Amino acid sequence: MHIRSLGVIRDARLPLGPGLTVITGETGAGKTMVVTGLGLLMGERADAGAVRAGDESAVVEGRLQVPEDGPVAARTREAGGEVDAGELLLARTLSAGGRSRAHVGGRSAPVGVLAEISEHLIAVHGQTDQLRLRSGVQQLRVLDAFAGPAVAGDLAEYQRLHTRWRTVSAEHDHVAGHTADRAREAELLRLGLDEVERVDPQPGEDTALREESERLAHVEVLRAAAVTAHAAVTGQGPGEEGVGEGGADARVDAARRALEQAGEHDAALAALAARAAEVSYLLADLGTDVAAYADSLEADPLRLQAVQERRAQLAALVRRHADDPDAGVAGVLTWAREAAQRLLDLDDDGRLEALARERAELEEELRRLAGRLTVARRAAAQDLRERVATELAALAMPSARLEVAVHTGNDLGPWGSDGVELLLAAHSGAAPRPLARGASGGELSRVMLALEVVLAGAEPVPTMVFDEVDAGVGGRAAVEIGRRLARLACSTQVVVVTHLAQVAAFADTHLTVVKTDDGSVTESGVVRLDDEGRVGELARMLSGRGSGTERAHAEELLRSSRAEATAAPSAGRAGRSRPARAARGGAARVGRSTSAPDTGGARRARS
Repeated sequence: MHIRSLGVIRDARLPLGPGLTVITGETGAGKTMVVTGLGLLMGERADAGAVRAGDESAVVEGRLQVPEDGPVAARTREAGGEVDAGELLLARTLSAGGRSRAHVGGRSAPVGVLAEISEHLIAVHGQTDQLRLRSGVQQLRVLDAFAGPAVAGDLAEYQRLHTRWRTVSAEHDHVAGHTADRAREAELLRLGLDEVERVDPQPGEDTALREESERLAHVEVLRAAAVTAHAAVTGQGPGEEGVGEGGADARVDAARRALEQAGEHDAALAALAARAAEVSYLLADLGTDVAAYADSLEADPLRLQAVQERRAQLAALVRRHADDPDAGVAGVLTWAREAAQRLLDLDDDGRLEALARERAELEEELRRLAGRLTVARRAAAQDLRERVATELAALAMPSARLEVAVHTGNDLGPWGSDGVELLLAAHSGAAPRPLARGASGGELSRVMLALEVVLAGAEPVPTMVFDEVDAGVGGRAAVEIGRRLARLACSTQVVVVTHLAQVAAFADTHLTVVKTDDGSVTESGVVRLDDEGRVGELARMLSGRGSGTERAHAEELLRSSRAEATAAPSAGRAGRSRPARAARGGAARVGRSTSAPDTGGARRARS
């Protein structure tokens, strides 16, 4: 991590290595700012008051190692960022005016993206209620992970059936809830189809009837036009015999004869004579057709009335059923086809009963599986209680007890019918209370440490941060806290802010926050200690001085912690040696610096 202008820290780099990293320093030196910086990097709410006085903004940057195919890398790419060879760069900028910006994988991103990926990266346990187990669902999931195969198989099958059950239930409720509406719609469709069937419109019928109506309504006008046209063509009225003398056909015939006689002397004129003959034939046909049309016309008031009534019927159908009135009868016929299909869909063919039957069968199977899950969870809860009680006794909380309450109801939720609540009775005689309200800050951190040690193999988080987990303890209890932090660090990168030398002595990497004061500006930097520096810092933590006695005591603490590290496999420390822990820490953790000698890590690796 790189922190700039945050609180009393002007510019500091934190080489967070694998295993256990402890951060120490005098009161007020800025150790808490390290935790604050981690919180900013993980998307927590920003406080403009944390910006160093006189500076315009604070910046926190982090380099993390994450799996290329894991959820963090996937979410980073969704946000437009990049993961380079398993390394992810995060940055958070906080202005003195209160504005905050985030960068993920080299690209600007909403602060919420930091919060999303932090769920997979880090858990912070401090003097506030920053609990990974803050909700009932999270507590239930942790218990299920602790239970392992006893729950996993049944839970997977339960969730598969639960998804189907919800789908079937929603479909059943939809069908049942719209039964009345469907019945009304079906009745309207039947009425409309009955009307169409009764009228029985034919394709194109409306066009044909419109033309017939026009003809019947104007018979006299049409006859007069036909008579006039026939006289103009033939020179006589319809029905008259003989050859008319003033008709167009007679004149054209005379022109044809004249052209034919002269055409013997000129081919061009002969061609004109042929065209005149064609016109003569056309006029003869026209005269015949016009005469036939005039003879066919007959006034028929009854037929005209019938046509008009039929057209009114068709027009009513079009108004009621055609989506497009201009489509006429064609629109009515289209509606009728679609309405018939919709009516088939609306008819209840036993679908509601089939859905109800399937829903009941699914619910029966879900309740059977939920009962099996309840039994397995209660057994796991008892085991978890006993293991945490052992850890709490070693952490100077012998009278504390953690209750893992499994509440079973009738509702079938996505995780079964159970609810899980972690309750803590901090001392003998105290009533169990919800975890976040059942202990002081220091007690709460120790409870979370005990839980994390027990749950380390069940639901691992790549990095865990404990802020003053040792508050209010000392002596052998402090040693036990250090021992358990070291055990937890066998599978997880652990960062601890501590005041106790007994805890700091177990560190793989020891960082100290150094405060300088020139009378006007207070600045803090972070120094990575070698073995000699660690002895001096542990001596200061023991008594506030660095006398020979305190240094001797500090050296003894370091020797003792090294001896425990060497004996870790045989002592049953999570079944892993320190080298195994360092290897796992490289899978996904806050990136470690290679700029300073890793004396603590080398010591552990040799063990």
